[in-house]
Parts: sequence; C-alpha cells; structure tokens
Amino acid sequence: MAAFSSADGPAGVLVTGASRGLGRGIAEALARDGLSVAVHYATNRKAAEGTAASCARLARVAGQRFPLVAGDVAVPADRGRILREALAALGRLDGLVNNAGIAPRVRADLTEATEESFDELIAVNLKGPYFLAQAVARHWLARAGESRLPGGYKLVFISSMSAEVVSVNRGEYCVSKAGLAMASKLWAARLAAEGVQVFELRPGIMATDMTAGVKEKYERLIAEGLVPQGRWGTPDDVGLAVRALMRGELPFSTGEVINVDGGVHLQRL
Repeated sequence: MAAFSSADGPAGVLVTGASRGLGRGIAEALARDGLSVAVHYATNRKAAEGTAASCARLARVAGQRFPLVAGDVAVPADRGRILREALAALGRLDGLVNNAGIAPRVRADLTEATEESFDELIAVNLKGPYFLAQAVARHWLARAGESRLPGGYKLVFISSMSAEVVSVNRGEYCVSKAGLAMASKLWAARLAAEGVQVFELRPGIMATDMTAGVKEKYERLIAEGLVPQGRWGTPDDVGLAVRALMRGELPFSTGEVINVDGGVHLQRL
C-alpha cells in the first residue's frame, strides 16, 4: 500500500486550475504517487477530462479517484461548491494546491493598464486562493490529526517569479503574485501549530499556454543566459516539487519559498 493510503483509502488533494499547464503537471505527478486528485477547472471541461483520464492511466493503487470540480475561485459561492464537491468525491481532503491563476488579457504598460484588469487578476490570483485556503483551513482545524499525508495536512500556493521580478507591462500580475507570497507566509504562521504545513512554490519561465504568446522573447532571454540551467521549465518540474511536499520530505519546514526557476532568482554579477 502506498505511503499516502490508509484503511480509508488514498489521500486526497484538491488541485485548482488542473485542466492544463502547471495544474495538469501537478495532478499527474500526484496520481503517479498514489494520491487521489480533485481536478478543478473554471470553464474548459474537455481539458479537465483529459487531465482526469491521464491521471487514471498513471494511477498505481486501488481506490484512486480523479473527480472533476468546476467553478470560479474568484466567486465565493463557487469556492464553497468546489470544496463541498471535492470532499464529497474524495471522502476527506488532505491537501490543497492553490494553482489556478490568469495572466492579463492584454499586456499593457503601467501608464495604460486598466483598473478592470487589476481587479480581475487580484480576484482570481489572490482573493480566490486566499479565501479557498481559509475555507479548507477551517475544515482541517475541525479535524486535527486526521490527515493521511506524512507530517499532516499540506497547503501549497503556486505563485511566480513575478512575486519579485518586475514586469512593467503586466504590473497587476506581479502585484497579485506578490500578495500571494504574503498570503503563504500568513497561513504558514497561523497553521504551523495546527498540523498544517504551508509552502509557496515560485515557478520561473514555464512552457505553458500562458507564455505561448511571448515564446520568442523568452527563447532569446534564455539563450542570453537569464536562466542559469539554460532551459524552459515544464509542468513536470512543478509537479515533482509538489510531490515532494506531499510526501512530507521537508518535515521541519513551513512557510518556505521553493523556487522552481532554473536559478533565475540567483543574484549574479
């Protein structure tokens, strides 16, 4: 039996924004490790079905489940439904990976960016995961010590190198991710004594739909040495990092920032 299983079945994790990109990579990595995954999506059900089918092919223990849960994390009623449906499908919830996020619809200089774009990104990238974490934390606090994951419940925020790296043509994205970095610290401090580990994963330049429109720019920057490891990051890279956290391989850590960026964060001369 997998380390994530008990008499009640495999441990279960809710991954938001799991229909494609980093979220799909995370869901697949957890499926390979014997976990059940609630595959959240906002609108693209077909893509979410593809993730669930892929996870089912990768599953390695009896009883793993990969239910779909839909909703907009920026909407309070949807967040409540996402949690209820995940709990109903998985029985219990042992981990939450707050991965769902969006880029600006239009990249615009700080002098031209709109309040509407700012509000949309703050709602989806910051408010949504912050309050979904609150709902899940309340659930866990009422069920102390019941996690099936090694070392207790796991709360993971997927932020971005943009939490620190400035991009003046998508300032609202940077602000939302910087806020998410603080949210991770806040929840880590609040939940450390409650059997909940909290981490921030900070991806760098990732080969996903979000970067497809600026691929040539990033190809040039990588060739010029921006990424010390000399390549794009992939959803698998992020999935492997989340898997390590779910395994409890950092038992005496919480509130840590884990860079998955090939070394971009390093200050170099």
